[in-house]
Amino acid sequence: MTSESDKAAVFRHLHVPHNPLILYNIWDAGSARAVARAGAMAIATGSWSVAAAQGHEDGEVLPLDAVLAVVTRIVQSVDLPVTVDFEGGYATDPGAVGQNIRRLLTLGVIGLNFEDQVVNAPGLYSIVDQVARLRAVRDAAEALGVPAFINARTDLFLKAAPDRGHASLLDDAVARAAAYAEAGADGFFVPGLADRTLIRGLCERVTLPVNVMTADPQDISDLAACGVSRISFGPSPYIGLTAALERDAAACFTR
Repeated sequence: MTSESDKAAVFRHLHVPHNPLILYNIWDAGSARAVARAGAMAIATGSWSVAAAQGHEDGEVLPLDAVLAVVTRIVQSVDLPVTVDFEGGYATDPGAVGQNIRRLLTLGVIGLNFEDQVVNAPGLYSIVDQVARLRAVRDAAEALGVPAFINARTDLFLKAAPDRGHASLLDDAVARAAAYAEAGADGFFVPGLADRTLIRGLCERVTLPVNVMTADPQDISDLAACGVSRISFGPSPYIGLTAALERDAAACFTR
């Protein structure tokens, strides 16, 4: 699989309701190779893990040039489709977002997550503002001739006030999914949503493939039954591996 267009086409067709694409998120070339050897169909970074592996906090704290350097090594190290968790595009203005997307997609990436939270600030972008930003992402991809899979992430559920149940946010999520699809999104990512009934309802009401996040491989069958098309693991692989590293190291140092 050498053609970027071929990789993009394969990646797109892996999003199947009830038979979801499984993305075990990685953070560098070494972890990408390990997950590829394990049988992955595609490689996906997680922004939290990429930042943590470089000694930074999440939330676009890791400089963009450093992110792109990590992505370059990942793409060069595996012969699989690579999608990147690109947070909020490292910019607010649609024009600047587009410039950053072009830099990302020239590296051989065939997909990206693009979120609607205002990074390092409370709240989300309005639907109107996020649609403008998403259109800039799609325009950048089309200008490069890259059929990139844009996974539009909403942080509605992650940022919900403690006293507001997720069920009350479902209509808002459906409205955002419809607007994002119209703007050129290919998938709809809902981190923080875990209630199976609500996930099933969302899958039934939106046209885009739905991506959910879990930390437990035992959840895959249940989530697939809900109709999701993509399951990702976010920072949990990195957290689990570093916890094991710390535990094993401590066993050496405390003898």
